[in-house]
Amino acid sequence: MTISADSPQRLYLMQLATMQPGDIPIPGYLIQTNDGINILIDTGCAREHIGPPHPEFGGVTVEMPEQAHVLQQLATIGLTPDDIDILVCTHFDFDHAGNHDAFPNAKLVVQRTQYTAARESDLPRYTKNRPHWDHPNLRYSFVEGDTELLPNIELIESSGHVPGHQAILLRLPDTGPVLLAIDAISKTSELDPDTRLMGPFDMDEAGVRASTRKLVTLAKREGVTLIVHGHDSEQWKMLKQAPEFYS
Repeated sequence: MTISADSPQRLYLMQLATMQPGDIPIPGYLIQTNDGINILIDTGCAREHIGPPHPEFGGVTVEMPEQAHVLQQLATIGLTPDDIDILVCTHFDFDHAGNHDAFPNAKLVVQRTQYTAARESDLPRYTKNRPHWDHPNLRYSFVEGDTELLPNIELIESSGHVPGHQAILLRLPDTGPVLLAIDAISKTSELDPDTRLMGPFDMDEAGVRASTRKLVTLAKREGVTLIVHGHDSEQWKMLKQAPEFYS
């Protein structure tokens, strides 16, 4: 595979917290390019969750030790908030967008549809972290639909779980194409668009099934070697986690 100078070189998977019941991982991701660009994908739960298990809406409990916080996870690979050039916001759910305000120097990239939906909503999934993602010092850049972020890194619009959800397709020199499905396909068991179950936080069943079909088709067409699911406790046990990486 030929990789250009500013293409992805490393992919780190970070566990930023755990949801119970089920030891469900809350992940974030860090892509490093050959020319030193650091791209953070999602920021996990807000710092307020650090400490004893934290009951949340929807019947889940968040467990978040200090070392799991996104800033501590980045520190394990030698990075500070100032090192993050781009923050890809897949969506604004409480377990994905809790620390946007920790990265005021980054360019935040989000689907315009998701940003608008979150700004206009009074749902707890969005309002819980509104002070963290709706901060006046943040620099948002809006995209509409599938978009090339950088060479060999693509944002894939995949609405359904929420309006304007986005997944990420990247091509690594050794591993090959990797699809970060995020919450569009949160578990391996959800890969069949016709028979998959809906999750308790999926907002639009037709959209979920359409986006599942879109991502599965994309994965086959692109020869994806690894689909990383957003909240798959069994898959997570088998994946490399920071400070290990995929290259």
